[in-house]
Amino acid sequence: MDAAQEKYLQMTQQPVEKLVCRLAVPSILSMMVSAFYNMADTFFIGKISTQATGAVGVVFSYMALIQAIGFFFGHGSGNYISRALGRRQRDRAAAMASNGFFLCLGCGFVLLAGGFLGMDPLLRALGATETILPEARAYFRWILLASPVMMGTFVLNNQMRLQGNARRGMIGVMSGAVLNILLDPLLIFGFGLGIAGAAIATAFSQLVGFCLLVWLSGWGDGLRPALKDFSPSLRALEEIAAGGLPSLGRQGLASLAAAYLNQSAGVWGDSAIAAFSVSNRITYMAFSALLGFGQGFQPVCGFNYGAGLYGRVKRAFWFCVKASFLLLCTMALVGLIFAEPLVTAFRDSDPELIRIGARVLRCQALSFPLLGWITIVNMTLQTARKTRQATLVAISRQGIVFIPVLFFASRLGGLWGVILAQPISDLLSFFLAIPLVRGFLRSLDNPPPPPGT
Repeated sequence: MDAAQEKYLQMTQQPVEKLVCRLAVPSILSMMVSAFYNMADTFFIGKISTQATGAVGVVFSYMALIQAIGFFFGHGSGNYISRALGRRQRDRAAAMASNGFFLCLGCGFVLLAGGFLGMDPLLRALGATETILPEARAYFRWILLASPVMMGTFVLNNQMRLQGNARRGMIGVMSGAVLNILLDPLLIFGFGLGIAGAAIATAFSQLVGFCLLVWLSGWGDGLRPALKDFSPSLRALEEIAAGGLPSLGRQGLASLAAAYLNQSAGVWGDSAIAAFSVSNRITYMAFSALLGFGQGFQPVCGFNYGAGLYGRVKRAFWFCVKASFLLLCTMALVGLIFAEPLVTAFRDSDPELIRIGARVLRCQALSFPLLGWITIVNMTLQTARKTRQATLVAISRQGIVFIPVLFFASRLGGLWGVILAQPISDLLSFFLAIPLVRGFLRSLDNPPPPPGT
């Protein structure tokens, strides 16, 4: 039995609970280490100044855009690859791997050039104040240089994960993140480079992780992107869009929402911007565990949906919803109890930052248990190529719901309105997701036509 046949039997016959957990472990570790790197980055930068901490929050909006485009091509091509392997169409899967990877790299170089041409106006639009702008500029230029590599990393990791090779992707992502954590204090303090040292550490570490992922992607039954398989076409772009639009919508609007949040918080000064930056990094640590768990579910969903095993898809869905609810309840409790110590660890010399950051963290912790449902519903619909429903769920929490809520809440409730905007948006998004997934789950009892090829 060859490796591809063994993988097919494993994905379509092993109990889904065991399969999801096994595939989720490397994804969770990868996401948690990446989130820990983000926290460590903010932690070390927080020792420089409040303005430097705020600069990280400002540039994070651009990094969310990088992630949006990387996820668009990575999820779009990866979801197709997963279904194609479930239908045993390996040649089509190989072509899609190359299309997604090289098209994304091209977009990365376009962003790099555009960012350098309009750096200061872009940073101001992302929420930088005049006092934060110099620090943001020093950090941003290195992130711009790394943009193509960072986007390529997202594509490779998601393609490998959706082939069921999450462990290999974990090695590449974690290697870069660990290297980044080690380089941060050395470059920031040892070489006296300040916030630019943190950005250089990020850029170099992303390059190392990218090279590892390229190498690991072709191991065993893996599909390594190759120029000989690169065959862009309108049909390929349609398939990438079908699987990637929910991710582009979610992360793209998250970028806009983060910039709008910085602008809204900036009314209360640099400490408020920095407080949201810190609390968002902490909450992302919890959210990353959920994303890793959901990423263990996606290849199971894709393989079995492509193979027509709809009962296994439904069973895996409900298992993930229940497990993620319990996980997030635990994390919510930690956030509620330890809000002040967690925020203080990042910037203990700014009482205003600590006061605002602890309030933000506690309010966001209240809505943690709702995120499992929103995320698993989105991943299910996206993997099954239900593009419209998946996109609507994806853009709700930090987009079409969050931005209007933030607009009105900040005007009616001041700073408290800004703080409460995210948990209110989470609650509304939770109820929005219910009718969108109900019809799909019912259709699994009466098998739908084969998904798009």
